[in-house]
This record gives sequence, structure tokens and C-alpha cells, in this order.
Amino acid sequence: METLLLWLFYISTFYAFIPGLITRIFGFRVFRRGSSENEFALTFDDGPDPQYTPQLLDLLKKYDAKATFFVVGSHAEQNPELVKRMYDEGHLIGIHNYVHKSNWLMRPATVTKQIMKTDKIIHSITGERSGYYRPPWGIVNLFDLKKKRRRRFKIVLWSAMFGDWRENVGADRLTERILSKLQPGEVMLLHDCGTTAGANPNAPQQMLIALERVLKEAEQRGLKSIRIDDMVKAKENAPERKVPRFKLVVVKLWLLWEAIFHKMFRLKTVNPSDPLLHYRVRKYSGKSIEMEDKTLLQKGDQVVELHLDNEKMFQMGIRSRSSVHLAIQMIRSMEKEFPRLAQLLAQDSAAMDAKALYGVSMVNRGPEQFGFQIVDLKDGLFSTSSRLYLKFLLSVIHPSGQSRLKEHAQRLVPKMLLMPIGEFMERYAESGSHRRHQEPNRRGTEPAEGTEHHERNLGTAQGLEGSTSAI
Repeated sequence: METLLLWLFYISTFYAFIPGLITRIFGFRVFRRGSSENEFALTFDDGPDPQYTPQLLDLLKKYDAKATFFVVGSHAEQNPELVKRMYDEGHLIGIHNYVHKSNWLMRPATVTKQIMKTDKIIHSITGERSGYYRPPWGIVNLFDLKKKRRRRFKIVLWSAMFGDWRENVGADRLTERILSKLQPGEVMLLHDCGTTAGANPNAPQQMLIALERVLKEAEQRGLKSIRIDDMVKAKENAPERKVPRFKLVVVKLWLLWEAIFHKMFRLKTVNPSDPLLHYRVRKYSGKSIEMEDKTLLQKGDQVVELHLDNEKMFQMGIRSRSSVHLAIQMIRSMEKEFPRLAQLLAQDSAAMDAKALYGVSMVNRGPEQFGFQIVDLKDGLFSTSSRLYLKFLLSVIHPSGQSRLKEHAQRLVPKMLLMPIGEFMERYAESGSHRRHQEPNRRGTEPAEGTEHHERNLGTAQGLEGSTSAI
């Protein structure tokens, strides 16, 4: 009996658990996120539903938004007029099995029958075959990843889900959750039916209320929802660098650790809807330093420690056409982030006693333009580990990271960035005084003739790249 249970464990691990893990964490052979300047993707599972799907289609039509519906075959069979309306109104129709049952609990041949039966139903209603498939709960088995199936159907997962199948989440909390992920490239998972296992029958009503608010906000931001097939094409045509798979795996694992780090140390995000800069208030533990305003930063003093969002940095890096393009994006992003940070610090009681802004950076030629003082790190374990990590991060994030590491190895050492909190507030507070200080920098953000100018811009952006403990 013990041997039988052990074999069942081995089989289930290789059949379901490992494939599920590598697709969800690493995106192996599935589509989870797009690459776009101002577009995101709304996807809806479990329908069509005779009560809520018509309301959803009305709402999408009102805001000229296109979506992707992953339909349950048995539901589509019972509501062919809704599938036809989806198709006629320009939405994409994908497959979500004939019944809402996990692929982990079915044999490969059974899963195939589920997919093909649903595809046949969609074809009988619309006249077109579906090329997109989302397994229930996003759970795949080993045979879902076979080349033959992948040539016929592209597996689509998601980059953001919100628990909208539970009615008690409520429209207000659901709105906040969706708005926090409302940014280009996101693939959002929502549900237009509440009759599947684990869902609440009236949950879609709360989703519809939240979605209208989100679509209004998206319209104001200049963002638009598009179909998954259009997002796939946009990503294929995007000028992204090809990152070696082994590096991508390491980056994914590190980003997972960073997410845990952010939770453990309760980092606050400056702009939750488009995360780039995080911070926390902590006690300074280094050597005493005289800052540029002649005040002394000592061990035990409160500091605001800054952290860049390295997932955002990674995405910016692989999408950048050149070093200059990345530098311009970073400069402009920081010019927007610092005034927001100043506003948050003014309202944060924990930051009232902070003496300085503190960070650690690899390349240190640009931050002075933002008002930072550059200080050498004391030799030791922290300095060594920071240097190793930041070199790896630079090689992956930066379009010319590998060449810069070879050419400027001696200059690429982690250093401390400091700014007295009073100086920061004067520069960037909403009083407008920050505009006086930043005006020369804004003139310097646009590309000009000569490589020296380009290098200066690049240094500014690189000086704010991620680290193990701060920016």
C-alpha cells in the first residue's frame, strides 16, 4: 500500500504539479502577459451566463472595449445566441473545457475530448475555430504542453486575478484591486458566471460595478482593452531583447523573493497603479556621515530607504530600443515619482523624524542631478554581496549590460546615495519648488548630439537601478 501511494505521488507530481508550477511561475509555453504602450487585456472565464453576460457585453460596447471570453462548452451550447453576440461584436472566443473540471483530474484523452467538443460548438455558432485555450483554474497537465496541442491551441493564463468569484469581496475592494493592476500589458482574469464550483452565483454583479469604474479610469488614462490575439501579435512585434532562459528563471526566482521581501518588511509603494518606487522607514546602521547640509547622519537615526521595483525595471530594460531610450524612460519616471514620494512622506507619521533618503546604487554618475550625495560603502559582506547582485541585475536589465560590465568593471561598484530629508522636500514637495531644481534636468532628458550627452543621461538612469536593499 505504501509503495502504491508513493507511485501515485510520483505520477501526480510529474503529470500535474511540476507542469503547473513551471507555467504559473515561469510562463513556460504559455502566454501570461503582453507588451504594449497603452493596451491591456480583459479576459472572462466560465460563461456565457444568461443573466450577466448580456450586461457585460453592453458595458464593453459602451466603452468600445474588446475582450476575450473563455467559454465553458456546455454553457455555450445552452446559450448560442450569446456566443454569436460575442463574435458579432468583435470579441475573441476561447476554450475553457466542455465542463469546468480540472485537467489534473482527467486523463489526457479526456482533456482532448473536452477541448475539441467545445471547439466544435464554437465553430457551429460562429463559423470559426478557436485557437486559444485556458484550462480551468489555470491548471495544466504534462500533455497540455505537448507540441502537437500547442500548434493547435495557444494556452493563455493571466498576469492578474482579483478573487471576483467571491461576492463578499465587494465592488469597492474589487475596484481597488483591478486599478492597482491597470497598466499596459496586463492580462486580467475576471468571471461573467458564478455557477461553477467555489463561486458565488451573484458575484458577477459586483464585478460589473467594479469594471465600469475601471473602464472609466482606463479611458481617462488613455488605456484600452484589446483581444488576446491582438496582444500576442503586439508582443511578437515588440522590440524586446531575447533573454536566455536560464537567466529568465533566475530573474523570476529573484522577483518572487523580492515580493516576499516587500511583504515581510512592509514596503510602501509610491504609485500602486504603476509600481516603480517603494520605500520603508528604518534605522540607519552604517558609519556616521556628514551630509551636504552639514547635519550628521549617525547610527540609529531614522532614514527613508528607497527600493526600485526590479520587475518594472526588467520590463523597461527588455523593451528599450537602446541605452538612451532606457535612460530617458528612467529620468522621466523619476521626475514623476519623486513629487509623489514627497507628498506621501509629508503624510506619513513614521517618516516625520527621518533625517535622510537612503539608497544603494551600482552606477553613480547621474543621481547628483536629482540632488543625491554619493558616499562610498564600507568594505564588507554587504558591499560584496550588493556588488555581485547588482552586476547580475545590470547584465540582465540593461540593453548593453554585458558590454558595460566588461568596459567599466572598475567603476561599477555599489555606493550609497543620500539626501537630507529637508532638501528632498524642498526640491520635490508639491509647493512647486522642485520644478526650479529639475528644469535643467528636463532639458537634458531629450537626446542631443554627441555621445557625452548620451552617456550623461544613461548614467542618470543607471544610477537609480535596483539593489539588494535599496535603489
